[in-house]
Amino acid sequence: MGEIFDIETGIVELVPDPDEPDAWTLVVNGMPQSHVNLADPAMIAFDYVRRTLRIVELLFEDGPLRVLNLGGGGMSIPRCLSLLCPGSEQTVVEIDSLLAELVNERLPLQPDAGITVTIGDAREFLSRCAPAAYDLIIADIFTGSAVPRHVTTPDFVALAHAALRPDGAYIANVIDGRPLGFARRLAAAVHGEYADAIVFAESDVLDQAYRGNLLMVGADRRLTVLTELPVEDPYELRALRGKDLTAFVTHDDKAMTFEFGD
Repeated sequence: MGEIFDIETGIVELVPDPDEPDAWTLVVNGMPQSHVNLADPAMIAFDYVRRTLRIVELLFEDGPLRVLNLGGGGMSIPRCLSLLCPGSEQTVVEIDSLLAELVNERLPLQPDAGITVTIGDAREFLSRCAPAAYDLIIADIFTGSAVPRHVTTPDFVALAHAALRPDGAYIANVIDGRPLGFARRLAAAVHGEYADAIVFAESDVLDQAYRGNLLMVGADRRLTVLTELPVEDPYELRALRGKDLTAFVTHDDKAMTFEFGD
């Protein structure tokens, strides 16, 4: 049992990790949202975070990045990116000022992390972005286990696209379950907006055995390199691209045949 705090979007619980004295899980409205180890910021507890960082590692091999993180929470991904891509400039947009204040007080960022936190709505922030301002945009926006619908529409995806440099990439994380309607709609938006797109999810999630994370990746360059993603993944991970992604967004699940390495 951890400490409970009221925030603007509900209730947050800060739960100490029983195995790591300087680590905490941030639980927002009953849903584990972030895990942060202050002594070891590179420690990754959530599989979707590890996969997201692997995607970034494969897509951007050299140099620091300009990154826009839409959704802050405990800021697990920005913390890790500051170590994975030293010298990067990151902006985090978090809608809940009380949550941001709590994280700043109890789970402070490394002083040299290069991360700026802005309070506001992700869609409104994107609407004011200069064109081609970022190398990478990561949308990880939740209120508990729910993703606000206004940040998953085709218009939202198009706004993010406009804010990316030509060789940039968009990554969105969602949680969904049977019949995966929410995930299919977002996947369709990403598939329709970018020259290439991939959806990553565990086989059991795609088979609708249980709810889980799906990662959507879009870019205006070929994403073939991401077929190397399942390095040391403990679960059977699937990637939907091309005809398999089309089958997914059109609910033709029996037509999905993609295997890593194809």
